[in-house]
Amino acid sequence: MLTIYFSGTGNTTFVAELFSARMGGNCLSIEDDADFAAEFAANDTIAFCYPIYGSRVPLIMRQFAARHADVLRGKELVILVTQLIFSGDGARAFCDIFPKGHFNIIYAEHFIMPNNVSNLAILPQTSEKSARRQMRAAESKISRICRNIDNGTTKRRGFSIFSRFLGAFQGIPWPAMEAKAMSRINIFKNCTACGLCVNACPMKNLEINDSNLIHKDSCTICYRCVNLCPHRAITVFFRTKPRWQYHGLPKK
Repeated sequence: MLTIYFSGTGNTTFVAELFSARMGGNCLSIEDDADFAAEFAANDTIAFCYPIYGSRVPLIMRQFAARHADVLRGKELVILVTQLIFSGDGARAFCDIFPKGHFNIIYAEHFIMPNNVSNLAILPQTSEKSARRQMRAAESKISRICRNIDNGTTKRRGFSIFSRFLGAFQGIPWPAMEAKAMSRINIFKNCTACGLCVNACPMKNLEINDSNLIHKDSCTICYRCVNLCPHRAITVFFRTKPRWQYHGLPKK
């Protein structure tokens, strides 16, 4: 089984790699330099893993999936998504990128993972204790998912009427928020133009011009730059500097 994922700050990488290790097959980030068309063609079942933003699929994953729509036709898919609290129909939302019946979802599940939104006061930093508990819960859930898939058991989290209603409600403001975030990237005066965020940005949205960091209005809101900057000199969407930074899951 081929596993394909996008991860902003590491939570989805954790889930994708655990799942792939159990199910076998290649595990690739959409940022990898790979022949994805050939990989898709060689596998009948493909797992897609991504974080949920506003109950919706991140822009970068939507763009990737749309580019490979033809080779995904008729495949069987597993959808695994990471979320902060509850995303409604975050896994089902992947289907909205494609025509109805384009593929068959054989399994879909959501995982609660640590908060990486470090510039919004109402979303507190996840403690190491809580993060480890979430990691253990994810490991247990992945074991259960893999057993169910091996046994032919189908489960599709986020496809119920209630989940779809909640996801639709939560997703109402997201298109406008996503569009606004494209241009709402704040670079503070203490930026040293070190280039760390430029190299890390999955959208190639940041560049250094005349020793100044600039952005090109193409942000997927992954929070990678916000959490990596050694000077906390960049923030997205919200105008306040991050009070803390998310540096990934604790080491085992």
